[in-house]
Amino acid sequence: MSDQSHSQPSQGPRVWDPSHQGTGSPSAASPPPTGGGLVAGGVVFGGVLMFVSGFLAVFQGIAAIAEDDVYTRVAEYAYEMNLTAWGWILVIVGVVAVLTGYGLLSGGEWAGWARISGLALASLSLILQFLFLPYAPFWAVIQIAIDVFVIWALAAYRPQQA
Repeated sequence: MSDQSHSQPSQGPRVWDPSHQGTGSPSAASPPPTGGGLVAGGVVFGGVLMFVSGFLAVFQGIAAIAEDDVYTRVAEYAYEMNLTAWGWILVIVGVVAVLTGYGLLSGGEWAGWARISGLALASLSLILQFLFLPYAPFWAVIQIAIDVFVIWALAAYRPQQA
């Protein structure tokens, strides 16, 4: 033991003392993680996925609008809707997804807006793909997985505050 009080800082290099573990000043604590690395890369990848899946949703919607026989009609489905109506919904959501993906990739002043709208849009897309599941099951499952990844990436990312 030394003669110095534990409340006064010592001169010289700091030495680890297990008896004071967890009692250091809050300013000496390391800052919380800000979501770099995998999550930051995930946001870029999520933006690319939103951009590309938006274009694919537009094409999917155009196919449903132009030719109702592209997708098989499901008999006795609780959420059954006219395929032309599904096509217009997919076109609108696809266009908004393209714009949101572009906003995520461009960064700057659009990034905050794009992140919030991306969360809402990916959630809406997930619900819509669940409802579209009987019409295109494999594609809907892939879209649901993409939407889950985009939601995770956008929700987990915390940009550093200046």
